[in-house]
Amino acid sequence: MFWLLVAATAGWSAGRIYSWHRAAAAQAASAVPAASAAPATLAVQPESDASPEQAYLTPAATIPARLPSFTLEDQDGKPTPIGTWGGKSLILNFWATWCAPCRREIPLLEALNKEWLSRDFAVIGIAVDHRDQVRQFAAQLGIRYPLLVGEQEALDVASSLGLDSPVFPFTVFTDRRGRVVTVFVGELHRPQADLILTTVQRLNRDQVELTAAQRTIADGLGELKAKGTG
Repeated sequence: MFWLLVAATAGWSAGRIYSWHRAAAAQAASAVPAASAAPATLAVQPESDASPEQAYLTPAATIPARLPSFTLEDQDGKPTPIGTWGGKSLILNFWATWCAPCRREIPLLEALNKEWLSRDFAVIGIAVDHRDQVRQFAAQLGIRYPLLVGEQEALDVASSLGLDSPVFPFTVFTDRRGRVVTVFVGELHRPQADLILTTVQRLNRDQVELTAAQRTIADGLGELKAKGTG
């Protein structure tokens, strides 16, 4: 079983993002294990407080085989196509300033960016938020990896990835060929990140096929969860 880990988000923004987030949170309460969506791994684990009855209500999304082409503005308002990082394995982290788990992930993402940049991996934050808030927040925390920003535009990108009602944070991992290897929903921790990235690296080196890489990730995440570290 492929596991996609769901974490509850905290805090609310205003306007349409506020309304959207309420709906997404309601859906997340009944997120469930589901069959894999080939070729990328996607299934959902219920939150710890979900009842057994709630655990079989929400179908899995369908993740595209390849990362869709899209353009979002950077912190300065410059339109930036995702193809700017063509040929690299991407760690696309969808987040918002009002999301507590998202904020907790930032130091790990900074560390991953430093550790994996020389191996042709790139961490890119996609903030579903207001630009002025993102700029202020990024300056306060000293975020060095690239940030793309959008409100409805960023939600449209999430929808193109099969996540019409995403729960933040979630992270999309691609290989150097632009294939979506896996999507991890919830707060990412070091053990999960190391497992996924080392497997993607083997995929990039043609040491493993895509399906086998996804199985390795799925099995590894399951083992980490069983040990209480995932």
